[in-house]
Formats: sequence, C-alpha cells, structure tokens
Amino acid sequence: MDDISRVESVNAPTSEDDSEQEQQGCGGSSCCNPKSCIYRFCGLVLMCLLGFGSYFCYDNPAALQDNFMQDLKINTSQFVYLYSWYSWPSVVLCVVGGFLMDRVFGIRLGTVIFALLVVIGVSIVALGAILNKFWLMVAGRFIFGIGGESLAVAQNTYAVLWFKGKELNMVFGLQMSFARVGSTVNFSVMEPIYRWVNTYYEGYTCTGVVLFFASITTVVSLLSTIILAWMDRRAERLLKRRDNQSGEVVRITDIKDFPLSFWMIALVCVAYYVAIFPFIALGKVFFIRKFNMTPDEANTVNSIVYTISAVSSPLFGIVVDKLGRNLICCFVSILVTIASHAILAFTFLNPFIGTSLMGLGYSMLASGLWPMVSMVIPEHQLGTAYGVMQSVQNLGLALITLVCGIIVDNGGYLMLEIFFLACLCVALVTTVVIYLYDSKHGGILNMSADDREVYEKNRISAEDLEREKLVAAGSMSDITPQDLLQPHSDFHIRNRYLSRIGANLPSHYNENQKGLAYRALR
Repeated sequence: MDDISRVESVNAPTSEDDSEQEQQGCGGSSCCNPKSCIYRFCGLVLMCLLGFGSYFCYDNPAALQDNFMQDLKINTSQFVYLYSWYSWPSVVLCVVGGFLMDRVFGIRLGTVIFALLVVIGVSIVALGAILNKFWLMVAGRFIFGIGGESLAVAQNTYAVLWFKGKELNMVFGLQMSFARVGSTVNFSVMEPIYRWVNTYYEGYTCTGVVLFFASITTVVSLLSTIILAWMDRRAERLLKRRDNQSGEVVRITDIKDFPLSFWMIALVCVAYYVAIFPFIALGKVFFIRKFNMTPDEANTVNSIVYTISAVSSPLFGIVVDKLGRNLICCFVSILVTIASHAILAFTFLNPFIGTSLMGLGYSMLASGLWPMVSMVIPEHQLGTAYGVMQSVQNLGLALITLVCGIIVDNGGYLMLEIFFLACLCVALVTTVVIYLYDSKHGGILNMSADDREVYEKNRISAEDLEREKLVAAGSMSDITPQDLLQPHSDFHIRNRYLSRIGANLPSHYNENQKGLAYRALR
C-alpha cells in the first residue's frame, strides 16, 4: 500500500499544474487563460467601453447647444451650468473615489458603483428636460459628475493594473481613443436624432426624449464594468495576483507626501484642459456665428477634435512607449494647441485646420501627460493620485466654465479665445519648470524609453541592497521590515521604497542621507 501511495503521489498533479489547467480552461482555449493576449485584449476592450457612454452623454448639451437654449429658454451663462455642475462634485469625490477604490471597495465594486451613478445621473437629466425643470437637469448632471469622473479614475487604475510597463502609454492612448469615439458619435448623431424626434414632439419634451435615447449608451458601459469585474476577479485568483502586493495601507493623508513634480503635472493638466473642453462645449454657436455654418456643419467641425484624437491617441501612445521623452511630447502638444486657438481666433481660415491641429495636440498631451503620474507616485497610491488629478482638473473646469459663459455673454467669442490662449501659456511655462525641476532630480520624466528601463533596473537593485543593509544592522534590531516600508518617512528612501513603476529617486540621494534616514528611524 505504501508503494501504491508513493506512486499515486508522484503521478498526482501539483497545485501549479492544477492552476495552469484551470487557467487554460474552456477546452484549453487561450480566451480563458488570463496570461494570454486574447484574454488581456478582451479586458482592454471592456476597459475602453467603460468610458464610452459617459463621454457620449457628457457632450450631449454641446451637440444640441442652440436647441437647449431655445427649448429651455436659457442663455449661455445658464447653459454652462450643465458643465460646471458636472465638475463640482468631482472636485472632492474624485479623490474620495480613488481612495475608496484603494482602501474600501476595491477596483471592481467601485467601478460598478460609479457606472451605476452615471446611468442614474443621465436619466435624471433627461427627466428634467421632459418636465421642463432646469434645476432637475442640473441636479442630474451633478450626480452624473459624481460617477463619471470617478469612473475615469477607475479606468486609469485598471489600465495600470493590467498593463503596467512598456504598454501603458499605448493603453492610455487607446482608452482615450474609445472615449473620444463616444464624443464624436455624439456630435454626429444627436442633431439628426433631434430632428427625427421633433417630428413627434416639440420643445423641451423633444429634448428630453432625445436625452433618454442617449442614456442607453451608459447602460452598455455598466454591463462592461460587470463583465470586466468578473474577468479581473478570475485573473486575480488564477494568477495569485494582489492589487497591493506590498501590503501597504493607503491613507487619504498620503496626499500631503506627493512630490512637487506631481502637483506641477496637475497644474499643466488643468491649464491645458480648460482650453479644450469649455471650447468644445461652446464651439457650436461659435462656428455658426463666425463662419456662417449650419448646425450640422458646426457640429461636424466641433467634433473634429475628438475624431482626430480617436485615431491619433493610440498612435501617439505607441510612439511615447517606444521613444519616451514624455515632457518634450507635452511641450510640443501645448505649442500645437496654442497655434490652433490662434488660427481660430485671429484668422478666417477653414476652421477644420484649427480644430484638426487642436485634436493632434490634445492626443499628444494625453499620451504623454497621464502616464507621468505613475513615474512619480507609488503603485499602491495610484488610485488616490489619479483621483487628485481628476479633482484638480474638475475644479478648474467648474470655475473656468462659469467664467467662459460670462465672457461670451459680455465680451464675445474673441475674448474667450484670448482667455484660452492665456491658459495655454500657463501650461507651457509650467512644463518648462517641470523639465528644469526633473533634470535636477533624476530626470526620469524626460528619459528615453531605453534609459528609463536601465534606470528602473538599477534603482530596484540599489533599493534591495540598501534594505538588506538596514535590516541586517544590529542597532536596528527594534525595527521591523514593515516599519522600514512605511510610506510616510520624510526621506525618499522610505516613502517611495515600494514604488514599482517609475518612482523617482532624488539626485542628491547619497550615503549621507542614508545615515540621516537611519538615525531618524532610531
């Protein structure tokens, strides 16, 4: 019997074999294997669909700006409430949303909750239009904003979780591409849908019915979040992956430890995007008035920004993946966008030229800017960091959108364009400051892709060696390894130790500071 038992034990599959067989599942199909390209590609498609409905409905008012103002009897200052109140809740809730994903709900449940809030919000907007209650529409946009911007944080976090490394820039670009497809489709179909519905309904009732049709896209996004949550749960179980492998506990107070480079990146984000989204929100009437376009033509030229970005964002993402140089990419994109606004403001050239340049600049900036956050913030804090970025961006959008409405009502669109140019100049100067600051602190943000890979390998090796030295030191017998890994140390050797994707070690990191860190821990 002992011999038989030994034979059976030898022939029995190991747990690793069981895990591999379970991964392959479905008759050995690679579609069921979390390690396969097909499985990851399906996950990427679902990640992209997360934001489709949200972005489609975000610019519903812009596609129907003249109809909104006529049917609801509102002026431009009131119309921009639909955008401003979308942004206000995200000033705080993006940070809270990212924190909740990191600490409370987890990425899967959090994403489903945010997608559900989007569905509820857009439905209330449509109901408010049918009832001719503008305040109810604003309330619906408020709820929409709670879910929509937090959903964008979840989308970014999913991308880093599944595709960290050389693919990340391309994935960010592809996600934005799908989102902009939603915006482009919105500008293409909303006016025809409105005309069709207008044969059956009139006035504010017509607007409400059209918005209900638009809300169907958010249901598709909600279904995508549920399927992706199942896939991610399965991948985590089979690959024995943990979202926070370091065991670090993220705290909302970690925000105060974010480096200066992160806050400057956030400033560029705000100063740039306030010259894009408010312009598109008010662009339809601008093109009708200045270039004597029909509503359909105005929507077409207004959507060019999104159409160009939908095509070029993945391409720019691949280029940045291969070449690196994120800061140079951002600098060039801001210059291109300044040129586009100058053409639209001071010339009567075909507006397709200006909006096409704007689309190229917008795509280039998104591919270079957002991945830089993962280079200066530890992975276990990325949900919170992206939440802060979204919050700062939405604070700027909430304030600037209101200002834009006042500028149009009192000074016209030329003054509005000059204001946008001033914002872009702020973004340009800040990018230069980031370059100078980063050059003195390791220069990782503007490294080539090859240099960054070598830098990361050397950094990880150096940190592993340093930890071994500190743990082995006899005078530190009262310090546990967990104590050494706390993220709140005043020294970069400690508060960025666990960063596995691009944490930047200061150039002045030397033996003297190692001694200071050692004495501080005692």
